[in-house]
Amino acid sequence: MTATLAGCGGPDSGSGDVTLRLVAADYGDSDANSSRKYWDKLADAYEADHPGTRIDVTVYSWNDVDRKVKAMVDAGHPPDMAHIGAFADYAAAGQLYKAEELLSIPVQADFVQKLSMAGRVGRIQYGMPFAASTRLLFYNKKMFSGAGLTPPKSWAQLKADAEALKAKGVEIPYALPLGPEEAQAETMQWLLSGGDGYTASVGGYSIDSDPNIKTFTWLKDELVGEGLTGPKAPGKLNRADAFDAFARGEVGMLNGHPSLMKTAAEKGVKFGMVPMPGVDGEPKATMGVADWMMAFRENGHAEQVGDFLDFVYSEKNVLAFSHEYNLLPVTNSASEAMAADKDDKDLAPFLEQLSTSELYPVGRTSWAAVSAAIKKRIGEAVAPNGSPSGVLGRLQREATAADGPS
Repeated sequence: MTATLAGCGGPDSGSGDVTLRLVAADYGDSDANSSRKYWDKLADAYEADHPGTRIDVTVYSWNDVDRKVKAMVDAGHPPDMAHIGAFADYAAAGQLYKAEELLSIPVQADFVQKLSMAGRVGRIQYGMPFAASTRLLFYNKKMFSGAGLTPPKSWAQLKADAEALKAKGVEIPYALPLGPEEAQAETMQWLLSGGDGYTASVGGYSIDSDPNIKTFTWLKDELVGEGLTGPKAPGKLNRADAFDAFARGEVGMLNGHPSLMKTAAEKGVKFGMVPMPGVDGEPKATMGVADWMMAFRENGHAEQVGDFLDFVYSEKNVLAFSHEYNLLPVTNSASEAMAADKDDKDLAPFLEQLSTSELYPVGRTSWAAVSAAIKKRIGEAVAPNGSPSGVLGRLQREATAADGPS
């Protein structure tokens, strides 16, 4: 789906006016809540106070937006700004403005530090966080109450809860979405839960580390192999389908982000949320996710782009987007406002985890290729004849081959 919003009059005219082109991802799931409505309102408000600048926004679905921007860049016609999933390749190629070349000092300093650090390539920030979320373990309260269960605090208890749910006739005690839509997210949450992650504290990738192999061996043998993840193979189960099944009351537990709260509540599912347990208790960290705004150098207009982005990152506008899509603010000022608002209390558990969460290694130019490989292959690790060490070893070799300077 595409929608060209405010200021769609084409190239700059000879009048001295400037048209800034932004390509943005759509967070909505229908026309009724498409992101085009947010950007339309924001662009109108900005243009009203800046008559010399027009904001031309095109909105694409998440399935298409990264590919569309890449095609524009490859054709030599990048947009002025893009709100997409990855920035490191463009930064490494010298195609992006540094954040400090665009934003005012107060705006740049207002980013949540964990997110601004993740937006760096070679110690310089190019990626500006736009939306964020963390993960919690959702559980169906009715199912848990009916089986006399409490939320798990370790892997052993998670398995025991899943077994009890299965004995009560629950078809999907734990939903394990390792399908191609977002397998890198479920994978990372479990790797962190097992004590490691995608990268070593110093150096490159650590996908086939001993803790990671043990994690996927446990998943294969103790959850999938025991029939506790439902009838559909995890490698064929996408995150959206798992969320839909939870909202239909068919899933006992799964990892979820804030948007699942609204979806489940609208379907009348009573749910609870707790931190994802580690193998023996507290995990190494929880997973954080951020999407990124970036600005391309090709068309110039650094001053106008910077002024518009200062407006985009105002507390009011950051909160408006966060509220519309049940996401976490990427600035300290908006985060503090959300934490103080009783109407946002449901988001508090997610917000509390953001500053200590671990994000994808988006600052590595290899991450896009590595993420794609994980989506394609990781489900094989828990298949009946799969080999966790073999699959993780292959992913490690592919990651090492794709890796470059961070």
